[in-house]
Amino acid sequence: MGITKSEHFTEHQNTMANALKALGHPARVAIVEYLIQHKQCICGDIVSEFPLSQATISQHLRELKLAGIIQGSIEGNSKCYCLNSEVITKISQFLGFAIDSVNASKCCD
Repeated sequence: MGITKSEHFTEHQNTMANALKALGHPARVAIVEYLIQHKQCICGDIVSEFPLSQATISQHLRELKLAGIIQGSIEGNSKCYCLNSEVITKISQFLGFAIDSVNASKCCD
């Protein structure tokens, strides 16, 4: 979303939009699931797990990192990635609120 439009929305709304957009690709969802199972990993571990090139995995990791969903640190020649608990918690709360709202009302009945 262009800067002229995103400024009309709250920081929370922009954060959720960016995070959910980043999760809008099946490879990124698979990477997040992998990090849920393994807590942290090196980029090479992810590359060996998926049928995608190293460059493609790196691009997906970059998108997830830009959205704040994952964090990374450099350890020697490798980059180690893990989930960003603060952003994951915000996504969970947002979706939980939506689920609770849907369950509490009878829309379009």
